[in-house]
Order: sequence, then C-alpha cells, then structure tokens
Amino acid sequence: MRHSSLDPKRSQEINQDIDLSGHPTIDTSRALVVGRSQINRVVVSRILEKTGLRPLSVAPEAALKALEQPFPGTIILDGGADNGDCDALMQPLMQLRAVLGSDAPRVVLLSTRLLGEKELAALPAIDTAVAKPITPERLQSVLERLRD
Repeated sequence: MRHSSLDPKRSQEINQDIDLSGHPTIDTSRALVVGRSQINRVVVSRILEKTGLRPLSVAPEAALKALEQPFPGTIILDGGADNGDCDALMQPLMQLRAVLGSDAPRVVLLSTRLLGEKELAALPAIDTAVAKPITPERLQSVLERLRD
C-alpha cells in the first residue's frame, strides 16, 4: 500500500512507504538525524558520535529513503522553528512502532519550546522532546534515559 503526503514547507509529495517486509530488525548502534538545518544536523551528529552511535544525517525529504533495514535504534527529529519540519515522518514512524512494538527505534524531537505531557501525548511517534538550544549534556542524558 502506497502512502504519500504533501510537504507543506516545500509543496512537494513525500513518499511515506517503509519497507516492513520480512522480520524488521533494529541496529542500536545507528542513529538517524533528520532536519532542515544542516548546521543543527552536524551538531547533533557530533553529540551522538560522542555517545558511541553512528549517525546518518539527512533532510526530511530524504529521511524515508534513509530509514531502511536494519532500522536505526535512535531517530532524532529537528522540528525546526515551528516544530513541524518532520511532520510527514510521523505516520511512517507510527507504522514502524505498530510493527515493532517496544523494539521500535527511540524517537526524540528537538523542539523550540518545552513540551508538556499533553503535547507529547498528541505526538505518539515521539518518545520525548528536548528543548533547544541543544547541549551535549542535555541530549546525552535523554539518550541514556531512553536506553534504560
């Protein structure tokens, strides 16, 4: 079944299909960093490297192509100025979560504001949010908490 949506920022269609054939596997040593800002992606990738993860950094339009088996154990989404830059990825991430259950990748949203429990509950594809500006200490502590 083919899913697609229109990226409101770029007015282009984004394919929302994820290959879930066979038995999906997770590589907990890999991380996917998604965001429009290349600078933010580089900063976050460097923080992830210091924690021992192997990051792959991509723009939101390329994220689904990069999201292949074995799936990364951690996904970092930079929400951008309005926290909506990665909205097109929410449905595919929910599909992945439905298939993998508790083994699904841990998803962190980098947010321009602190999100409360009600706001996080409205984003079921997200495990937690980290308010910007991102510091190595803050992101590393969140990643450690998600691993436990």
